[in-house]
Parts: sequence; structure tokens; C-alpha cells
Amino acid sequence: MKEYKTITEISGPLVFAEVDEPIGYDEIVEIETPNGDIKRGQVLESSEGIVSIQVFEGTEGIDRKSSVRFLDETMKMPVTEDLLGRVLDGSGNPIDGGPDIVPDERRDIVGAAINPYAREYPEEFIQTGVSGIDGMNTLVRGQKLPIFSGSGLPHNELALQIARQATVPEEDEEAEDDEEGSEFAVIFGAMGITAEEANEFMDDFERTGALERSVVFMNLADDPAVERTVTPRLALTTAEYLAFDKGYHVLVILTDMTNYCEALREIGAAREEVPGRRGYPGYMYTDLAQLYERAGRIKGREGSVTQIPILTMPGDDDTHPIPDLTGYITEGQIMMDRDLNSQGVQPPINVLPSLSRLMDDGIGEGLTRADHGDVSDQMYAAYAEGEDLRDLVNIVGREALSERDNKYLDFADRFEEEFIQQGYDTNRSIDDTLEIGWDLLSTLPKTELNRIDEELIEENYREAEDAETAQVEAE
Repeated sequence: MKEYKTITEISGPLVFAEVDEPIGYDEIVEIETPNGDIKRGQVLESSEGIVSIQVFEGTEGIDRKSSVRFLDETMKMPVTEDLLGRVLDGSGNPIDGGPDIVPDERRDIVGAAINPYAREYPEEFIQTGVSGIDGMNTLVRGQKLPIFSGSGLPHNELALQIARQATVPEEDEEAEDDEEGSEFAVIFGAMGITAEEANEFMDDFERTGALERSVVFMNLADDPAVERTVTPRLALTTAEYLAFDKGYHVLVILTDMTNYCEALREIGAAREEVPGRRGYPGYMYTDLAQLYERAGRIKGREGSVTQIPILTMPGDDDTHPIPDLTGYITEGQIMMDRDLNSQGVQPPINVLPSLSRLMDDGIGEGLTRADHGDVSDQMYAAYAEGEDLRDLVNIVGREALSERDNKYLDFADRFEEEFIQQGYDTNRSIDDTLEIGWDLLSTLPKTELNRIDEELIEENYREAEDAETAQVEAE
């Protein structure tokens, strides 16, 4: 191990040092300040005679007299099944007061790309307990399905709800006597959140008992921005170990990817790179793909890694580079809506611009229910028509509409009030979700249900009296 005292420049989170030997890209560095503090960093760029180092703990206290040691290894995450129930900081160090982690092994956080030939196609349902997702934009094991939100919208509440409610229904049936249900784990990676949000997350995890099956990584807003580029990689390395070595079905929730991308922009500016769209690095697409593509299933392995990245769209602009690039890489998106939120709908999921590209492969007989696809299609069409008619009502008034049109308007209102609205503490099974869907569709004439098989209509359609009785019982 060689030690240098050749720091030439300090720029933001970066330190530049002269060297007399080749230094590997991504190599871990220790920088010792004159007062004896040790700060860790990583080689960001290496060229003949000089290297640039990004410092995880910030560059405060580092000067030209500081010494630089190159450790001849890349950053690794200590992984073990005992990580479940632990809370770590953004660099992977325990912050919950528990014992030190004794790892089974230490794994490179960059991970290994899954060979496309070895990938198993995602087609198994994950139940989140949220009707707007399960019923209309179903999540499938091995999928990457982001949530597009906006500043001030309750995406944290939705993230917590999914973290504590998500299950694999088929395996729960096989393990009825097991209080924890199936081999299901949640990896929660928070980047750039406030201390208040962190306390909210931890209180909810501990109150509901969800922490027992979770590993939590916390990077706070006052932590170094550079650390945010490491946090999701540590989380995904842990997820891959639990999934492909220990057979868990792992759900990875990453929030907020916007803070992650802002960290990339900050580092790019410090390196004086030529910026891309809106000042973000031109390689941001590749960088995000390296994270998102770590979701999936591998042939011959029992486990799976499913991702729900959460991002806040600056200015609610879905053409902004962060949601735009994310949409290219992932298999759909869940859109949160500011108007629904202002109406008090919880969670405010707008199903019309939302999409799950793998939904058709994760629903149907033997996976959820035989009527799932038909009910979803019919509700989507009916709600879209009701939304269009709302615009027309603003012009001509409701009295000018036909009886048929008024039924669609009523359907749109009830769809938001009864199907989407459920609060953050209600956990609906897929059967509950589809039963509510049939109650709503039964308010429309049978002749309007042109997307549902006739046998399913005869079996599930509620006549007026039955629908009123079902509603009374539900209330």
C-alpha cells in the first residue's frame, strides 16, 4: 500500500492527487487529515500522473498536507442474512445501536449484470394491498415499476404502505402458520431525505413490525451528496444476495431518485464535465440503467429482485430528464396526481397515465383471478370516458347530458371515492379490490360492459338490489 501527500486541488466533493503508478477505477481510498481523521473515498477518474477522488464523508478538514492511501480494492458491501431488521447509514454502517455486522462475505457494490439468456421472464403477481396498483397496474416479481410523484405529494406514505403490506400471495397460502408469511424481504433505500422524514420512516417500520423483514439504508439531506451515489448500490447488492443466494423475494424501494440524480449533477459540475439536458451528465441514462437493470429473476434461482424507485418530478414535469429517462428504462410507471391529492384521495394515484407493461403476464387464472384483466380494462375505459365528460360538463352543464353520460360521470366519481381512495392503513387483498370493481361496474348497464366476457358478467354482475345490499354491508 502506497501513501501519497500529493494533493493538488480540492473542488467540491472531489480531491485531485498526483501519483506515480497506475490507479484502478473505482478503487477505495483513505484520506487522513492533519488532525488524524480518516475519510473514505473512491477513485472517480484515473489518468497518467493524476487521479480524481470523490470523498464520501465530504472534504471538510482535507488540505494539501493530508495523506492519500489507495487500498487496491473496490468498495464492497458486507452481506449476511442477519442484515434483516437492521438500519444502516448511506455508506452501509449500522446506526441502530445494534451489534457489528459479521458478514458471510463481502461483495462488490457494482454487481454483475444478469446475462439476458439467464433471465426468467417476470410473470408472478406481488400484492401491495393498494387497489390503484394491484387492480389497475399490477406489480410483477422481477419488475421495475417506478412511482412518479411531485414535491409535497404523499409518496413517502405510499412507499411505507407498500413496504409493510407487500406479499407474495401464493406463498402465503403455503405458509399459513408462519407469522412472517413467505420468504419475502424489503430493502428500503432513502437518499437525501430530511431528519423528520427519516424519523417518520423509522417510527412506521417499528410500529408495524415491518422492520423485522427489512433492511433500511438512510442517507439524510445533510449527509454528503456523494454518498447518495453509493446508497442504492449498497441496497441492491444486499437485495441480490438475499434473492439469488438465500431465495428471498426482495422488493427494493428507492426514494428519492431525484436526489440521486442531483448528486450526479453536482459531481459532474465539480469535474467540469460538459453538461447534457438541463445540466445533468450526458451519461445519466447509462448510470440509471445500471441501477434499474439489477431487477429481475434468474433461471434456476428461487428468489427475485423487484424494484419500486420513487422520484419527484421537478415542476410536475414528466418530460424532465429524470422521469423521461426512467420511463425509457423501466416497465411502466405509477403516477401520483396533485388534483386527486387536493380532493383528499389517499393515495392519489391517477390510473389513466399510469402503466404496468408486465401486468398482462402477472394476472389471470391461477395468478390472481380469471376476471382481473377484463375488470381492469373495463374500469379503465369507463373512468376515461367519465373524465372526458367532466370537461364537457364544464361547458354545457350536467343537465344537457344523456342518462348514459350521467352514469359514466357517477362512475368516475365513485371510482375515485371507493376504488382509489382507501387510506394508508387499509390493506386490500386482490379479491377485495376486484369485488369493489364489480360493485362499480354494476352501476353501468350490462350493454356497456363490452370488454368483459359474458360468462363473467352473468357470474359477477350485481343487479340494483344486490348492489345496494353489498354497499350497505360494506359500510
